[in-house]
Amino acid sequence: MVVAELAGRARPLVSQAGPRVMVAGLGNYGLRGTRHSVGMAVVDRLAQQLAVAEGWQVDRRCCADVALATSRGLELVLLKPRRLMNLNGLSVTSAAEIYNLRPEDIYLVHDDLDKALGKVAIKLGGSARGHNGVRSCISALHSNEMTRLRVGIGRPEGEVTVSSYVLAPFSAGEQERLEQVLPQAATSLLENILRRRAPTGEPGDRG
Repeated sequence: MVVAELAGRARPLVSQAGPRVMVAGLGNYGLRGTRHSVGMAVVDRLAQQLAVAEGWQVDRRCCADVALATSRGLELVLLKPRRLMNLNGLSVTSAAEIYNLRPEDIYLVHDDLDKALGKVAIKLGGSARGHNGVRSCISALHSNEMTRLRVGIGRPEGEVTVSSYVLAPFSAGEQERLEQVLPQAATSLLENILRRRAPTGEPGDRG
C-alpha cells in the first residue's frame, strides 16, 4: 500500500465543524506484527471497517500515519505513531493539537499483559498500569482522561522475559486466534465510540 505524505503547514484534512475523536493505535512502528504493536493492528482493522484502509497518509507534523473517516456524523482521526512505544505520546499530543482534540476526545488502543489473548476491555481513564505507551501519552497530554481499548496478549510462560515476549511476533496459533480478535475489537471500539459520541439524527455513514 502506497502511503502519501503530508508536510509543512498543510491544513488538517477534516472539517472544522462537528464532533471529532481520535483513535490511536499504540506500538513500535518498526515492529509491526509483534504483541506490543497489536493496538496498531486493531486500528488497521478499524480503518478497513470504515472503508479508509487505502487512505493512510504520513503526516510529518505529528510523525504518524493518519487516516480520516466519518461515521454517523462523527469525524474519526485514525493514528499510528511512527515512533517507539515510549515516545508514542509525542505523536498523539501533536495530532491532538493539529486536529483540536481534548484528552477526553482520544481513544488509545494497546496491548494488555494481564488479559488473555482474545479478551478485550474498554477503560475510561485512569493510570497507565505499567504500559509505557499509555504512560507516554499521559505525560505528553498532561491528562489521564483518554479512553483505552485494552487488547489481551497474555503473559509469557517459563523463563521468557516480558520484554522479549512483547517484542516477539505472535505464534502461529495466536495469529489464528488474532484473526478473530481483531475484527471483534474494532467493532466493539467503534460501537462504543458511536454510542457515546455520535450526534443523534444523522441519517447515514460515509468513509
